[in-house]
Amino acid sequence: MTLLKPIIRGGLVALVCFSAPAIAGLLTDLEPDWKEGEHTLPAPPRETGLREFFVSSASPNHFYIDEDSIMVGDDGVVRYTLVIRSAGGATNVTHEGIRCASGTWRLYATGRAGGQWSAVRDEEWKPIVGNAYNRPRAALSEDHICDGPVPPRDRNEVLRRLRGEASTFMKSGK
Repeated sequence: MTLLKPIIRGGLVALVCFSAPAIAGLLTDLEPDWKEGEHTLPAPPRETGLREFFVSSASPNHFYIDEDSIMVGDDGVVRYTLVIRSAGGATNVTHEGIRCASGTWRLYATGRAGGQWSAVRDEEWKPIVGNAYNRPRAALSEDHICDGPVPPRDRNEVLRRLRGEASTFMKSGK
């Protein structure tokens, strides 16, 4: 048994290190016929279209979603532009998508000065986990976009949730 302890411990470390990509692959395999739809990158975010949302009291950053960019695709992907502002004034702009059915997210493009987009080469869907890097996606997914594995009915539903309004579904008593 003493000889097995390092092997078991090493196996657990390997499982933890490699589980996130494996989980994303397994989740994607649950719907083998799923195809991601085409979409175009939105206009750069406007200051008046930014809606702040809570991510964590531990972060000094401010997190915003560009309301104008929110789109619920026929493929079940909710696409949006995320703006993160650090306490020091740096701004990070990304265009991303969340797929509720698989609990995954994808980065499409990063924003550059002058309002231009720079497409990313990585087309992998990654699992949404609550770690520091992924916390904005987890907050969006859990609090504003997904009902478990179900995406919102439409863009207006996401906007209502971000604004803290009750959904029309809940108001109608259905």
